[in-house]
Amino acid sequence: MRIIRVASLIAIATAIVLCIAPAQAEIKIGIAGPLTGQNQYNGEEQQIGAQKAVDYINANGGVLGQQLVVISVDDGCDPSQAEAAARQLVSEGVIFVVGGVCSGASIPASKIYQPAGIINISPAATNPKFTDEGGPGIFRVIGRDDQQGAIAGDYLADNYPKSRIAIVNDGQIYGLGLAQETKKQLNRRGIAEVMFESYAPSQPDYAQLVAKLVNGKADVLYVGGYEADIGIIIRQAKQQLPDLQLISGDALATNDFLIVAGKAGEGARFTFGPDIRLKPEAAAVVAAFTADGYDPGGYTLYSYAAVQAWAEAVKQAGSMKSADVIAALHKGKFDTVLGSIEFDEKGDVTGVTNFVWYVMGKDGFAPVK
Repeated sequence: MRIIRVASLIAIATAIVLCIAPAQAEIKIGIAGPLTGQNQYNGEEQQIGAQKAVDYINANGGVLGQQLVVISVDDGCDPSQAEAAARQLVSEGVIFVVGGVCSGASIPASKIYQPAGIINISPAATNPKFTDEGGPGIFRVIGRDDQQGAIAGDYLADNYPKSRIAIVNDGQIYGLGLAQETKKQLNRRGIAEVMFESYAPSQPDYAQLVAKLVNGKADVLYVGGYEADIGIIIRQAKQQLPDLQLISGDALATNDFLIVAGKAGEGARFTFGPDIRLKPEAAAVVAAFTADGYDPGGYTLYSYAAVQAWAEAVKQAGSMKSADVIAALHKGKFDTVLGSIEFDEKGDVTGVTNFVWYVMGKDGFAPVK
């Protein structure tokens, strides 16, 4: 059960800031993600994870003797709102941003951070364009959708070679891109889907899409999109296709999916990064979260790692200057809750397994054994 809420964390952070001695220097960093809307749960995970890392760093002397002050903004997982939130962080004078969660918001925001000299590390933006087009100051600690789609395409080909596979997506940067990469690999394996369709997101009803699935006699449904929409789609689809197998991507890595999908969501399989809670490198941090009554699943520890990597790069550079820290991020190795990680020339994380398979049970999700 989630006991710690974003408002509480911000209040705690404010109290910490007020208690800092006036003579001590401060440095501003930003957290940008959805704190409202259907992706709020993932935004809260990011907020909680990043704030916990900041609290730990501040309690242990800060970074280069300076305390970190967090400024949080709500990008709503919306491109226009994300641009406005990014401009706010630029005006506030932040030097580093954790975020965003959604690729469709993260990509336009990164194009504002980059020319402003603000380093941006995302724990969740998986679309390849985020780092391919981001520039030298843009990084991520999670895998890419061309990797995720290839894994999904192979899984479909290996496990459902005789099935009628439908691939649908929400038409947005993340969902469409992931569906296209999955289709590409499936077709490369010599298997054609019976349907490739886009749907409008954030609808209360998907009867027309479900009718197409029924008419196409789909056995397997791969969806590129976000959990709330997918929950409605599978709940409605299983009323007519009770044996339909749902497969999706990392957006399903939230128990909120089951709130929407109900029993129809049980048995869904999806790709996400390894469960960081099980890593020995994360044991002490996980214990600190659980002592506070919070289970650090989903993107929580990925967000914690984003802060860790930046702080370690600053220490290795011996400087807060953007160019120096970027150079350190590209050439250094960083001990994080993810393990020892590095970044390649594009800013993509290396040294970790990017995606594994999970299955959704009645009480949440777990890695497939």
